[in-house]
Amino acid sequence: MKNLVKLLPLVAAMTLVSCKKDQTADQLIVEENVEATAAPEASASAPEAVAVAAAAGPATTVALSESNFSFGKIKKGDKVEHVYEVTNTGTNPLVISEVKPACGCTVPDYTKEPILPGQKGKITLKFDSASFDGLVSKQAEVYANVEKAPIVLSFTADIQP
Repeated sequence: MKNLVKLLPLVAAMTLVSCKKDQTADQLIVEENVEATAAPEASASAPEAVAVAAAAGPATTVALSESNFSFGKIKKGDKVEHVYEVTNTGTNPLVISEVKPACGCTVPDYTKEPILPGQKGKITLKFDSASFDGLVSKQAEVYANVEKAPIVLSFTADIQP
């Protein structure tokens, strides 16, 4: 729980970063295993509480069709989307509690009902390129009842005038 409290300022700082700033491949991805056996602290905000609640359920494992996708060259202003396929490879139902994009330019949609063992679900990321030029890289964090949450999905695009 102490690790979660230490991560809250980092998460808050990351959400304040402008959508217009391009992310680089050198971006630091912090992975922390969060102990979720205790109740979330009162100071935790709603998204962090949801993530802790998802981690508290019986864990399972997943396989992704891919974790990174390239849209290639697209025209400025294009609205594109990509579907990431998620397969529950574990023995407990997979519950995706939240998909949190790093930028308001990306809108997620995902399978809301539990995904049974052996079954597949979908996570769709919809990207609006209107505010960008050149190479961009974006990501979204997927919170689910897996050991190493969040799962990070990313995509790139080369936005042409």
